[in-house]
Amino acid sequence: MALSASGVVSVGQALTGRLERAAPVNLRDWSRRFVRRWTQHETTVPPVGWVRFGSLRRVTPISRSWGFDRGRPIDRYYIENFLAQHADDIRGRVLEIGDATYTLRFGDRVTRSDVLHVTAGNPHATIVGDLTKAEHIPSDTFDCIILTQTLHLIYDVRAAIATLHRILKPGGVLLATVPGISQIDRYEWRDSWYWAFTTLSTRRMLEESFGDGGVDVEAFGNVLTAAAFLYGLATEELERNELDYWDAPYPLLITARARKRGSRQAE
Repeated sequence: MALSASGVVSVGQALTGRLERAAPVNLRDWSRRFVRRWTQHETTVPPVGWVRFGSLRRVTPISRSWGFDRGRPIDRYYIENFLAQHADDIRGRVLEIGDATYTLRFGDRVTRSDVLHVTAGNPHATIVGDLTKAEHIPSDTFDCIILTQTLHLIYDVRAAIATLHRILKPGGVLLATVPGISQIDRYEWRDSWYWAFTTLSTRRMLEESFGDGGVDVEAFGNVLTAAAFLYGLATEELERNELDYWDAPYPLLITARARKRGSRQAE
């Protein structure tokens, strides 16, 4: 490790200087290429001019459909891991939004599956309604509600959360995910994409209905996964250790488990 007046200089930078001073002119380009490859594995910041963008040096994304056309979208990796972790909560009478995909995939103790959709015409829906004004849905009805990537499409988020709390049974659990860093849909949801969330905003809004101590919020992602998600790359294009590395300032996805106070009835 070499030091300069401005601070720490990487081993690679020091090695470059030594090679260039020792090598003939016709070997200097080779020495730069060698050291550049070698220093890609260092944790120090590359000097200005050493960054290579490759396929990402473009002003448009590789995919505008979150990577669905390339494989599994990166946010789905975190969503599905979250639901698998809390599969024990998916039991009894379960409500999911749009369809029952995750209810069927992760719930092996489900006695009744319901699907909520905001408008009529969805063949999977057993309940039609707007979560901000859903008086027709009885209180204390569901043991679990799976709410993935939905709250950002509702302007009055607080009203929706109040409804979710009301229609859960005592002891029932809400499993919710919301976007943090994300592209915005320009097609179906273009005119109803209102919000992006942080762990702080998610926790505070849920605690307004569920109370202190009943809400667990986590964030997932890092600068690499966030950038890859914005470009529309898929899970298959990243390594497992890259996906699982967590860096708080880059919340690609936020998850929340909120439990309504009270006790579940014996099953």
